Amino acid sequence: MKDTPGWASPGSAPSDGQNGQEPTASGPAEPADRPGPTEPAGQPGADPSGPGPKWSKEQPPPAQWPSPGSPQDTPPPPPPNPGWGGGQPPAGPGWGGQPPAGPGGYGGYGGPGGYGGPGGYGPGGHPGWGGGWGGPPPAAKPGVIPLRPLGVGEILDGAVSTMRTHWRTVLGISLTVAVFTQIAVILLQGFVLDDSASTETLNDPSATAGELSRALGDSLLNSGAVLLITLLGTIVATALLTTVTSRAVLGKSVTTAEAWSDARPQLPKLFGLTFLLPLIAITVGALGTLPGILVGLAGGGDGAIALAVFGGLAAAVVALWLMIRFSLASPALMLEKQSVLKSMSRSAKLVRGSWWRVFGIQLLATIIANIVASIIVIPFAFLASALSGEGVTGFLNTGTGDLGWTFLVISGIGSVIGSMLTFPITAGVSVLLYIDQRIRREALDLDLARAAGVQDYGSGAPGSTPGS
Repeated sequence: MKDTPGWASPGSAPSDGQNGQEPTASGPAEPADRPGPTEPAGQPGADPSGPGPKWSKEQPPPAQWPSPGSPQDTPPPPPPNPGWGGGQPPAGPGWGGQPPAGPGGYGGYGGPGGYGGPGGYGPGGHPGWGGGWGGPPPAAKPGVIPLRPLGVGEILDGAVSTMRTHWRTVLGISLTVAVFTQIAVILLQGFVLDDSASTETLNDPSATAGELSRALGDSLLNSGAVLLITLLGTIVATALLTTVTSRAVLGKSVTTAEAWSDARPQLPKLFGLTFLLPLIAITVGALGTLPGILVGLAGGGDGAIALAVFGGLAAAVVALWLMIRFSLASPALMLEKQSVLKSMSRSAKLVRGSWWRVFGIQLLATIIANIVASIIVIPFAFLASALSGEGVTGFLNTGTGDLGWTFLVISGIGSVIGSMLTFPITAGVSVLLYIDQRIRREALDLDLARAAGVQDYGSGAPGSTPGS
């Protein structure tokens, strides 16, 4: 079929130098569909030295290759450039012959006669590049995300889709952890912690420095105890939801009992990691402000305060950089069953070169989670204040209201609902960001496709696009 017009690829060389010949000056070119003077074209035994080209027996009838704008019995002109190959089909609406000048020509790829036009690359019904192809096939999506590098919106949508698709498990885990956490906080604040005296002292303009220091210390201690309980609940929720999200990527569901069984062996390591990261940040902050403190103890005056402030700001920047660098350590620890230090090393490797992207996605997820929580918590706080002793005015003046049981229970209900909605968002974004970084750097999508049972993934089959 090398010498058959219409089957050579664009840019191929002429087969034997006959198909790309220029017409002689003595007369017009011999019609391509007319047999030679000795024997009809395409018959066995035809004279190869005759004036007509060598046609194949399987060649379609001449009427299938008309030139645009001319009768079907008009012979097509010869190819103007031998570089396109003598096997090129005659000029037509496809990309075989020279397209007409104008929007359909070479200057307009999307025109009626161009590469992507509706005429395709031949009048035999073959689609053009723009009409029949339309880009690469979509990536396989066995679960909540497509198996390819993800965009910011796809990561956020994957977290929400996980909560929507597997809502029984996700909301069950979040609700259980939030309820136990808030019960512990309410009992601690109702029986042990009492911020009312500290709040009155801090709001008293006539309080002495010693009283202010003690009140501030008590307030920080109480806030630290509440934060510790909340942090423990967040760790448990994150561990369980990591398992749920990782299975949702594969399109598989998991029960709460299965998630607990999978996450329980890693919980002690996750506790250690969660406490180690804030300790690193506090250490960096202390080292940053230490020079200013030492200068102040030596009698540096205002210079010591300025040095401490600048040192603290620099330390805050370093601490933020480290926290983002280690922000993927939690899913690495849970999914790869790594140790604490190895999970931190894995996170640093995955974040390297993508710090700003990871920081932006984590910041956006945190802002969204806080907005959702505020929409739920603030109305409950106002309702609790209105039903408690000091009312809404006391809540607006002091920021806490009367910490009676009414206030604690109603505000606790709002916190439970807020946590139930925010736990899946923060945990899901962290896990999907970890998976996205591994797809980009380690082609994890191939392993995920095999685990999900996707057939012929990565082999160029339609419907699958390997990650890059």
